[in-house]
Amino acid sequence: MKALLATSLALALVACASTAMTIPEGVPVDTRETSLGTVLTDTEGMTLYLFTRDESGKSNCYDGCAQNWPPLDASANAQDAGKFSVIERQDGTHQWAYDGDPLYLWVNDQQPGDVTGQGVGDVWFVIEVGDTGSGSDSGSMTY
Repeated sequence: MKALLATSLALALVACASTAMTIPEGVPVDTRETSLGTVLTDTEGMTLYLFTRDESGKSNCYDGCAQNWPPLDASANAQDAGKFSVIERQDGTHQWAYDGDPLYLWVNDQQPGDVTGQGVGDVWFVIEVGDTGSGSDSGSMTY
């Protein structure tokens, strides 16, 4: 009985591990468990957000907006990888995007895993990492 239980547990752990999202090399993002579930973060564990007033591949957050919601900066030589892309902002700087949605941090998040920007103004949302159910390690994002 113990052997059967141990085998079942091991298979469950392998199944869970196989559905984790793989972040392409060179993309400065990660995932973290939060009170809202597993979300996309920067490499320091700070939650990333999307702005519903953006257009695909185009940021509409500048000036005071960008002071409160700093873009996830990308270097000029950063390259697209998978669903992550680099967009050019109006001011000539570059920003990371996921599936065309520009990515931002929130100045009021103080510690890794904070999600205080969720729902602000009904236009700012975390990017929740979900299981594709395919058994692959590609993962999916929902928001």
